[in-house]
Amino acid sequence: MYAVIKTGGKQYKVSEGDLLKVEKLDGVVGDSIELNEVLMVGGEEVKIGTPLLPSAKVTARIVEQGKDKKIRVFHSKRRKGYRKTYGHRQPITRLKIIGIEA
Repeated sequence: MYAVIKTGGKQYKVSEGDLLKVEKLDGVVGDSIELNEVLMVGGEEVKIGTPLLPSAKVTARIVEQGKDKKIRVFHSKRRKGYRKTYGHRQPITRLKIIGIEA
């Protein structure tokens, strides 16, 4: 069984036991959270929401709270000698999918 969920403005296809890296969610390591924005549940029978499935939920456990890899952002303007570089590390949450309820 798999589900398509929406969190942090992105959509993810998840199955039970998957490890997932998402935008930062509130909670501490070891907490169990419910993701209620389920767009689709598949398996033997496929259920598609319009846009969400009202009774479906995905349960996950927080494995890690941290930061993602650093990205480099470079701005320049041609022929002007203007160059600017900076970096950014996005806060992330790693989740382990425990169960999918349809």
